[in-house]
Amino acid sequence: MNNTENKLSVFALGGINEIGKNMYVLQYEDDLIIIDCGAKFPDESLLGIDLIIQDISYLQKNKDKIRALVVTHGHEDHIGGIPYFLKQLNVPIYATRLTLGLIELKLKEHGLLRQTELVLINSDSDLEFGTVRVTFFKTSHSIPDCLGIVFHTPEGAVVHTGDFKFDLTPINKDYPDIYKMAEVGNNGVLLLLSESTNAERPGFNPSELLVGGHIEEAFRKARRKVFISTFASNVHRVQQVVDAAQKTNRKLALLGRSMVNVVAVASELGYLKIPEGMLIEKNEVRGMDPERVAILCTGSQGEPMAALSRLSSGNFRDVQVHPEDTVIFASSPIPGNEKSVSRIVDNLFHLGAKVIYGSASTTGMHVSGHACQEELKLMLTLMKPKYFIPIHGEYRMLQQHRILAESVGVESDNIFIINNGDVVDINNQVARQTRKVQSGNLFVDGLGIGDVGKIVLRDRKLLSEEGMLVIVITLGKTDGKLISDPDTISRGFVYSSNSEELLNEVNQLVIKTINELQGVNENQRINLKQHLKKSIETLLFTRTKRRPMILPVIIEI
Repeated sequence: MNNTENKLSVFALGGINEIGKNMYVLQYEDDLIIIDCGAKFPDESLLGIDLIIQDISYLQKNKDKIRALVVTHGHEDHIGGIPYFLKQLNVPIYATRLTLGLIELKLKEHGLLRQTELVLINSDSDLEFGTVRVTFFKTSHSIPDCLGIVFHTPEGAVVHTGDFKFDLTPINKDYPDIYKMAEVGNNGVLLLLSESTNAERPGFNPSELLVGGHIEEAFRKARRKVFISTFASNVHRVQQVVDAAQKTNRKLALLGRSMVNVVAVASELGYLKIPEGMLIEKNEVRGMDPERVAILCTGSQGEPMAALSRLSSGNFRDVQVHPEDTVIFASSPIPGNEKSVSRIVDNLFHLGAKVIYGSASTTGMHVSGHACQEELKLMLTLMKPKYFIPIHGEYRMLQQHRILAESVGVESDNIFIINNGDVVDINNQVARQTRKVQSGNLFVDGLGIGDVGKIVLRDRKLLSEEGMLVIVITLGKTDGKLISDPDTISRGFVYSSNSEELLNEVNQLVIKTINELQGVNENQRINLKQHLKKSIETLLFTRTKRRPMILPVIIEI
């Protein structure tokens, strides 16, 4: 980067053209500030992958310029990548009280807490990182302690909204700081980065307050146990579940590790008010009257190992769903999760449960934490930016947000629809997008970070779809002749006992191929595995129309 030409640069390493793994970067000359460090959960095509995080090659090359990681709020898509990031770059982290509490949980699990500098901030904090001054404003979302960020640079103010909505009757009475937002806008905003998740949805979002009444009504109507599933980090929703349980004289059990952890942190920090004696252990549920029990659990998105999925298949050891129990989905499926959620709903109906599920507008059990169209236009109107970059959304959402921005007066040429890695450079208050930095996905698989790439995933996909055939061949080291018949092992291709004729045909082909190569030169013998694979692939496809992975294993004695 030529800093004399590009004084102020803004770009994303995650969170654009996708929902998840948010990470944004603001750089003014030699001062670089990172906003958020999230993770993304894999879809069904990424076999065996636990988590998706950002490629931070650019940050590693410029590590001496990094001043801080500032976190807008405590959702997984904004903090989930922090432990993996810190293992490569040890950077001070600035966040609000609840957000820091949730980050500390992750750092303890990874053994990083002692060596990490964590700095507590709030909406009144005023920080300086070299040439950049940073201030904040409160926003509403589906988790407490959310912030928008204002970067005061010599070029002008850059605003990052974080995730937000305008909830004017918030559960915790912590109102969005509209006055401060307007003040920021009146002072002049050079560039606005605003989230786009609900850019396709018209109108205003309903208040979270409305959900509580529907939850309480469902609790009162329930004849037996009540199971309710929501995002563990939705502390406002958890509080409403607690309130409904108290009003209907029910004890509350928590299922799912993330639910237990978040409730513990939020309670300790005062964000959750749970009456003494209300919480019970899961092994106490069986001995209580079913009409006096509520169970709050994870798994509303159909995650296969989460509590609700295991309950629906009868695989949860201490708690079971019985006929006439009520199960409530207090969430809407994230796009891509619909099939998994439907499977769980079907299983619950098979168990005889009464299931409350479906769209939020139908059940009243969920409202989004993200701004709809009128709220997005309100943010744009308050900020009055010269330049605008829609973020945190898939491509169609970014385009819709562009249309909204144009409708409230942002010039079309001043709106940048970018991809991860595209850099918007601003010099003398003129913005251009002409270059890229390295970006992409890194896959977390067990303890490995980034060691699983396209080739490994391709092999996993092939194995999952077509299976594998291993042919063990024992040859004489000096003459290259077969010492014994080949041993053929099938896994996920055909069942050996029922396919003896086919496997015998494979063995005969192996013997024939090796004998044919006896008289050729040594170089061709080296390529024996390739010859074997090619001939066996042809035979198997002719006989079965399948293409399993073929692994010849040659042992020389």
